[in-house]
Amino acid sequence: MIRFEDVTKRFAGGHEALSRLSLSVDKGEMVFVTGHSGAGKSTLLRLIALIERPTSGQVIVDGQNTRRVKRRKIPAYRRQIGMVFQDHKLLYDRPVFDNVALPLIIAGMGYREAGRRVRPALEQVGLLQKEKRNPATLSAGEQQRVGIARAIVSRPKLLIADEPTGNLDPDLSLEVMRIFRRFNEVGVTVLIASHDIALIDKLGCRRIELDAGRIAPAVEDPELWE
Repeated sequence: MIRFEDVTKRFAGGHEALSRLSLSVDKGEMVFVTGHSGAGKSTLLRLIALIERPTSGQVIVDGQNTRRVKRRKIPAYRRQIGMVFQDHKLLYDRPVFDNVALPLIIAGMGYREAGRRVRPALEQVGLLQKEKRNPATLSAGEQQRVGIARAIVSRPKLLIADEPTGNLDPDLSLEVMRIFRRFNEVGVTVLIASHDIALIDKLGCRRIELDAGRIAPAVEDPELWE
C-alpha cells in the first residue's frame, strides 16, 4: 500500500528530515511510526498526503507514484486518504455534523447525500447523538473522535494519523487507538505516528522507529527493504 524507495526530504536551509529512507506498509496492515521529536515522523506522513514532495527518491501510495501526481490532481489523490491530526483542526463555528461532512461537500456531494455517510461515521465513533453540538462543547477525546469520523467519512483505503493521542490521558488514548484498530479490522490500512511506546505495545502492531530521518538500527526489519 505504501512504499518509500530511497527517499530524502531536504528543507530550505539544508535540514534533512528524511535521509535515503526505504520502507513499506502492506495493504490492510496497521503500523506505528515512532521516534523522538524531529526524527521525521510528521514529514513521512506529509509526504504520503502530498503536503510535501520528496527531494529525491520515490513515494508510492496504492500504486501511484506521488512525484507524478500533478497539482490539480492532488485533491482527488487525497480523497483516498483519511488524515487525523493531534490538534483536531475542527471548525468551531459549525456543528459536529458539518465538520464531518466537510470533505464530502468540498468534493461536490449534496448535503442530503452527505448525511447518509456522516451519520454512519459518527455512529462508528460513538457520537451520533452529538451531531448538532458545537465541537467546543465536547471533551478532548470526543473532539478527537470527530476528527476520526471526518477522516473516514469518505471511506478511504488508507488512514494516517499524526500523534492522535498526544493531548489525551491514557484511558482516552487507548479508546482512540481501539477505534483505529476497528477500522483496520475491516480492511483499512492504518499508519500512525506516535511517541507513546507503552500504548503501542498494548496493541501488538508492527513498529517502525525513526532516528534522524532513518530507520533506527535497533528495530530495523529486513522485510522493510528491497
